[in-house]
Amino acid sequence: MIGTGLDNKVLSILEEKIQLIKTDTGAIYLVGPIRLPVNLDGETVTFQWYSWLQTEEVTEDYKQIIEKLSSSNLAEYQQSSVLVYGDFQYEADALIRMHSICHTGDIFGSKRCDCGFQLKQSMKMIVEKGTGALFYLANHEGRGIGLFSKAMAYVLQENGYDTVEANLNLGFVDDSRNYSDAIQVLKALRSQPVTLITNNPKKLEALKNAGLHVNGRTPLWGDKSEYNEKYLQTKVSRSGHLEDGGTGI
Repeated sequence: MIGTGLDNKVLSILEEKIQLIKTDTGAIYLVGPIRLPVNLDGETVTFQWYSWLQTEEVTEDYKQIIEKLSSSNLAEYQQSSVLVYGDFQYEADALIRMHSICHTGDIFGSKRCDCGFQLKQSMKMIVEKGTGALFYLANHEGRGIGLFSKAMAYVLQENGYDTVEANLNLGFVDDSRNYSDAIQVLKALRSQPVTLITNNPKKLEALKNAGLHVNGRTPLWGDKSEYNEKYLQTKVSRSGHLEDGGTGI
């Protein structure tokens, strides 16, 4: 079915929920908040959901942007999003999780990594805190190498390579993830300090270098098993993840 374009009623509804964030290379269009009831361990918890789209085009003519999307199959690309809980804009402190998409762990519940556990545990921690946001970063699969390359890396891991060695032998760096778009969205949603849920000092560094006020970090370890023991050891020994359980930066 071919669309007939936006009428004024549809446009007025969408304009209330779209925000333009200008960047050095173009713009980020942020849509939301959208009420999202989530099943969290059998309990329904309501988050506010946003998604964003990066473009080189900068315009406040949202009709022009939206109508162009119909000629681009965005389903073939992945857009990132963020789940917000509580009074995120004004509360004095909030928990933040920058979570990289993991198709195998988050969706299938793979035990080869701890990603699925970290996703759900972060959401629980944010709800328990009362305020926070989980950024779900869709272009971070395999620490930035993509799903197909991650599958090849898994083949190498089944033949004795660790996660870092597998990426390097495929011609990639160990970790090519970039947090700049998520940080721009975070700045648009909140100006108060944040506490980052992470074991990865690179994430802390990215937020600090962007001028954000970071109160500290909350570690996130768990779900260790025979299947991911080497993976977790490599995070610490090769990728510099922090294992001490401390709260300081």
